[in-house]
Amino acid sequence: MLLCVDIGNTNTVLAVFEGEALKHSWRIRTDPHATADELGLTFRALLDGDGVDLSGIALSSTVPQQGAEVSKMAQRYYPHAHLVQIAPGIKTGVRLSIDNPREAGPDRIANTVAAFALYGGPCITVDFGTSTNIDVISGTGDFLGGAFAPGIEISIDALASRAANLLKIPLVKPRSVIGKNTVECLQSGMVYGTAAQVDGLVRRIGVELGAEPTAVVATGGLAPVVIEQCETVTHYEPDLTLHGLRIIWDRNV
Repeated sequence: MLLCVDIGNTNTVLAVFEGEALKHSWRIRTDPHATADELGLTFRALLDGDGVDLSGIALSSTVPQQGAEVSKMAQRYYPHAHLVQIAPGIKTGVRLSIDNPREAGPDRIANTVAAFALYGGPCITVDFGTSTNIDVISGTGDFLGGAFAPGIEISIDALASRAANLLKIPLVKPRSVIGKNTVECLQSGMVYGTAAQVDGLVRRIGVELGAEPTAVVATGGLAPVVIEQCETVTHYEPDLTLHGLRIIWDRNV
């Protein structure tokens, strides 16, 4: 079986694939200070509990220190599992048509691979995580770049830290766009405001592309909070990054 590991700034998502089928998945908090041995204990507890026998590991990390420790852990605890980490020199099948290809995050590359494999191009991915990342894939599968915005939780934390009378709120859709109290006003701005931001960027990207995207694919841990209010999102793929990792592993083994 193949273990795919997507290390984000806030959470780390693990999934086990048998062929193209996702069999098990877990979401844990990303601890940038965790050592290889601490990670080994965590991974073994999850995998052994479900009787997983690994033949390979595919890794994407936006936290370099944590990525290095997971790589050490894999070599120490799973020496027979072929490790593929998205990094320069790895075959992804994606041409990075941006100014500095080294700036492209591995999660963005994995999303591009999976979205193009699933829907063709041109298409757009919207990853609702620590930041909201919108990425653009050409009709031939090239990564063209995109746009970043502060994620929903970052925006709430910033408001709570700067405004004395504003506190952190539950991330749910309010009863109306026009909030009737402080909590609803914040929820409206976060939910409907983020949706409007995504819709506005996607429409402007479509104009620059000069073509209607085949799909606008949402993913990321915070996607369920917003996507029902997004007019331009056409598909929701919660495991998009993991499927991209699976495809990249296949291309390198």
